[in-house]
Amino acid sequence: MMARPALPQTEVLVTAACWQAEPGAESVIHRAIEAAAEIADADTDDAELAVMLTDDGGIRTLNSNWRGIDKPTNVLSFPALQPTGDAPDDMPRMLGDIAIAYETTRREADEEDKPFEHHLSHLAVHGFLHLIGYDHETDAEAERMESRERAILASIGIDDPYV
Repeated sequence: MMARPALPQTEVLVTAACWQAEPGAESVIHRAIEAAAEIADADTDDAELAVMLTDDGGIRTLNSNWRGIDKPTNVLSFPALQPTGDAPDDMPRMLGDIAIAYETTRREADEEDKPFEHHLSHLAVHGFLHLIGYDHETDAEAERMESRERAILASIGIDDPYV
């Protein structure tokens, strides 16, 4: 029997009151990240990440400061720089941070007639894949990333988000 892969430690930080409308959001995030870590082809053993549930104003500021794009978006990922030199053996390895905006996520789910929890799961998986090195700058990269997203989401009973 194969051993289950070690899952990253995920901290969910709710920084905007609008998320009170979705009391199950934290468990949705944990479930999606765990599924992604089990299926993804990356070493997430003893790693940590943080997911910030924010609002459009908070993510707009992040998007402007880090990407020079002065508008809100649904999800942003910030892979952590890995320490150079000798790091203490007991220091956890940081994968990075993910930020998800409530209003944009809600609006997209409604416009696409998808359950909010499914769209939130997709954004969490998408952000996680960015943290472990996936990207979608080219068509080939996008196809590879979207294929991985489909497989991860299917493993937790969520239909293809690109249909």
